[in-house]
Amino acid sequence: MALVKKSKAYSKRYQVKYRRRRQGKTDYRARRGLITQDRRKYNAAKYRLVVRFTHRDIIAQVVAARMSGDEVIAAAYAHELTNYGITLGLTNFASAYCVGLLVARRVLAKMGLAEIYKGAEEVTGEMFEIEENEEKRPFRCLLDVGIVTVTTGHKVFAVMKGAVDGGLAIPHNEKRFPAYTKEEGFDPEVLKTRIMGEHVKEYMEYLAEEDEERYNKQFGRFVKAGISGEQIPELYSKAHEQIRANPAPKKKAKNPPAEKKKWRLRKLT
Repeated sequence: MALVKKSKAYSKRYQVKYRRRRQGKTDYRARRGLITQDRRKYNAAKYRLVVRFTHRDIIAQVVAARMSGDEVIAAAYAHELTNYGITLGLTNFASAYCVGLLVARRVLAKMGLAEIYKGAEEVTGEMFEIEENEEKRPFRCLLDVGIVTVTTGHKVFAVMKGAVDGGLAIPHNEKRFPAYTKEEGFDPEVLKTRIMGEHVKEYMEYLAEEDEERYNKQFGRFVKAGISGEQIPELYSKAHEQIRANPAPKKKAKNPPAEKKKWRLRKLT
């Protein structure tokens, strides 16, 4: 590796990288490929399904890149799943699927496509692709994973699977779904168990039998809420039905302030 002599000429020509690149938040090479539109499709939006994870939440947004900046068409968050009966385990694989399903139903309802494209109404784990309708074309978007290292079975693909089953057309294949191998291929049953939260159920039952102290420590909030391992698949199944029935976000009622404060300066005379 050649050493760079930081002379006056070097310093004068040094160009600072973009702020979000310096912060390690945006991969601009990937972003360029996701938002670059064909010149013949002038001013036509190119939509992205943006998926981001925090320690306690999952964020899914359908975004269009504009000259003035990114425009969010619709968004869904894991903390909203409490409205559909899921109060715990909001960042696991099954909850990620629910978030993808929720954002898909919301954006289709906004675009007037909810009745035309209903997606896969039953969870089977099989590969599903939207078939084009004669009236209107399906809503197409690309998966934007950000700076996440995409490994086989990552939760980001659970959000994508939920969005596809919800009715969005997202280009993908089965190679990144759980338990995929080159030798054995893709097993839809494994994906179905993850979507329905049965892997959580099995682990809860295993810990309850083998190590009760660790079970009470790790699943203490489930025990306090009275949720057992057997109830988890049913909870997610009901959540899927409720999301399809009413995907609209709930608006919180804002209470007016008790007294209005005046911040103007009083006259001295």
